[in-house]
Amino acid sequence: MKTDEMISAIQTKLGIQVDGRAGPETWGAIYTHIVGLPLETAVDTVDARSEKSIVTLLPEVQPLARALVHKAAFSGIQIKILSGLRTYAEQEELYARGRTKPGNKVTNARGGHSNHNFAIAFDIGVFEGNKYLADSAKYKAVGALGMDIGLEWGGNWKTIMDQPHFQLRPAWANSLSEKAMLAELRTRTADKMAIYV
Repeated sequence: MKTDEMISAIQTKLGIQVDGRAGPETWGAIYTHIVGLPLETAVDTVDARSEKSIVTLLPEVQPLARALVHKAAFSGIQIKILSGLRTYAEQEELYARGRTKPGNKVTNARGGHSNHNFAIAFDIGVFEGNKYLADSAKYKAVGALGMDIGLEWGGNWKTIMDQPHFQLRPAWANSLSEKAMLAELRTRTADKMAIYV
């Protein structure tokens, strides 16, 4: 049996998303199965600035955000989570920059058209000490680390490359376009339905 087949079998047995990759959800489910405690107790909290954004994310995304900070640190890269959930109004405010308000354009997504509006996405910043690096080759390295733990990375997007952006795509959206997924997220949110099922 191949490794990915073994991981898929474990994921099936534990009742989690089957993708053949041993990311934090898989390790958390194993931890919970063996130790009897939830994943939140297994992944240490990170710096206060990051935690402020992480706690705005859905519970399914929080351990992955923390895991990315730890994994980057293990690789010698200091990152912080700078942004998590945004309200539709906050998104519209960002969208207005460089259009109807002063400043540079920072997003092409209006309110309700960003994964941040549904608490499934977060943005990181690379730091050296206290200095924020807006442009660094380290973003690509962190992108690879994020994908390794099961996150979708904005640096792979074709139309708008967004290297600081990470999101956890729900399993039901794997075959959907970004536009179709966002439409379904708006519907689920309006109907008070769970995003991850």
